[in-house]
Amino acid sequence: MRAESITKQATPAVRTAVVWDALRAVLAARARETGRERLDIVDAGGGTGGFAVPLAELGHAVTVVDPSPDSLFALERRAAERGVGVRAMQGDAADLGELLPRDGADLVLCHSVLEYVEDPISALTAVAGLLRTGGAVSVLAANPVASAIHRALAGHFDEARAVLEDPQGRWGDRDPTPRRFTAQTLAELLSATGFQVGEVHGVRVFADLVPSRLVDGEPGAAEALVALEQAAATHPVLRDIATQLHVLGHK
Repeated sequence: MRAESITKQATPAVRTAVVWDALRAVLAARARETGRERLDIVDAGGGTGGFAVPLAELGHAVTVVDPSPDSLFALERRAAERGVGVRAMQGDAADLGELLPRDGADLVLCHSVLEYVEDPISALTAVAGLLRTGGAVSVLAANPVASAIHRALAGHFDEARAVLEDPQGRWGDRDPTPRRFTAQTLAELLSATGFQVGEVHGVRVFADLVPSRLVDGEPGAAEALVALEQAAATHPVLRDIATQLHVLGHK
């Protein structure tokens, strides 16, 4: 089943709509290039299968690698409930090269992973080894500018300033996120590990700022917010204040 079916079969949530748009495009292009409708996808740090299960429902062969056995158990349960098969493997992103064969994937998801791994360069190098020529990595990472905005809106002004001054984009010792990435640092990481860097998209520009009651209580509000997020995703100013940044790297 071709990737164009994503929007028909798995209506994206507001917070992931922009990512699904990018995945739809890259999978459709890869299917045309290879002549294969069933693509091989690895979801590094895929957790409970928020992306993996819908991709498997489209007919793709999906493997999730995650260090948490509890998350993998929940993934397998979710996949069984949806009537699809997803291979679950326990391991870290840096161990992908030891767990999976080289040149065996068309797409690797690396969502909310680079913030937590010990060495982002090693993780992306391992990802590159998995991909076939012409394949792509989908990187989604936390943005320090958004963190500064959110800390300020919560009244933590010193922490907001700290985010902007800290090289890792952290607001203090209690910050649960070890590092955050700007569009520039993500592009530099991908280039350093041999990828051709695609367009950067802002994810959750407005979704984390709008009160949920405004979305849940108004007919058509969720759809309108998705359309707004899609319009803001590549805006030259708004993109860079998004909670997360999404970029595709091509091998």
